[in-house]
Amino acid sequence: MKKTNKKKAQKPISKKTVKKTVSAVSLSKDTNKSGITPMGDRVLVQPISKEDTTTSFGIIIPDTVSKEKAEQGTVVAVGAGKKNDEGKVIPLSVKVGDKIMFSKYGFDEIKVAGVEYYILPESSILAVLN
Repeated sequence: MKKTNKKKAQKPISKKTVKKTVSAVSLSKDTNKSGITPMGDRVLVQPISKEDTTTSFGIIIPDTVSKEKAEQGTVVAVGAGKKNDEGKVIPLSVKVGDKIMFSKYGFDEIKVAGVEYYILPESSILAVLN
């Protein structure tokens, strides 16, 4: 017996299906490597580590002695934004990759796969470093 290869007729793809597929693909191309997406007006920051601090006299204070938290970091991910009274979302003014200064005690610490991150609200960001 001989087998025949009959192809089924494919349905045409609707515009609605294309839009859903395109939006899903664009969301998956996110640059966020941590796998965490902050909610609302929160920002995910990877702190810039303070290696060894040198005083004005040239004395080196190693990191093991000065256990203060970092107050600078790089933005890894941002939330969608804060909703105003009318229900409109106001986008955040910082973007992924910005180096920022933030309030010393205005964040929550988390660890993902051994990497330390801080989650903080946009109101705790003091400045964007150039």
